[in-house]
Amino acid sequence: MRHCIFGPAGGSGKLGPLDGSHETHIMLKTLDPLLGPELLHALASMGHGDEIAIVDANFPAAACARRLLRIDGASATRVAQAVLSLLPLDDFVAAPLVTMEVVDKPDEVPGIVGEFRQAAADAEGRPVAASALPREAFYTRAREAFAVVQSGETRLYGNLLLRKGVLRPPPGAGP
Repeated sequence: MRHCIFGPAGGSGKLGPLDGSHETHIMLKTLDPLLGPELLHALASMGHGDEIAIVDANFPAAACARRLLRIDGASATRVAQAVLSLLPLDDFVAAPLVTMEVVDKPDEVPGIVGEFRQAAADAEGRPVAASALPREAFYTRAREAFAVVQSGETRLYGNLLLRKGVLRPPPGAGP
């Protein structure tokens, strides 16, 4: 089944398919410009408990991904900020943020991991717990992710799994 996303076609002001047949720029208020149609569709399609992987340029994304999205011109931390601007993190699990351990140095925490944690805390308005997996275990978990977003990140260990949470209705709201 092919999904077709519609938007302004070729500057005509009319709606047409965004299938790469013409150059398209969609301008939306308050939406991070890194969040293109394919990534927005993936985020909206994810359910509670689904995970999305944001990975660096060295990650074997094409071999691991069920759905591969590429944002080559941005760092993994910048992609994480964009995704976290929309994605609620799961507060039913101890650590909704998972990173990759440094090979042979599991207690070492790369600087980029601190940046991921800060991005999550900023987006959630609270500290967010994180855990780390050995490299092969991270690869296995990424294969199960709803989508893998490959960034242009060149720093090593710039890999992250985010687990989607729920949006609760405000107190007193109806069904």
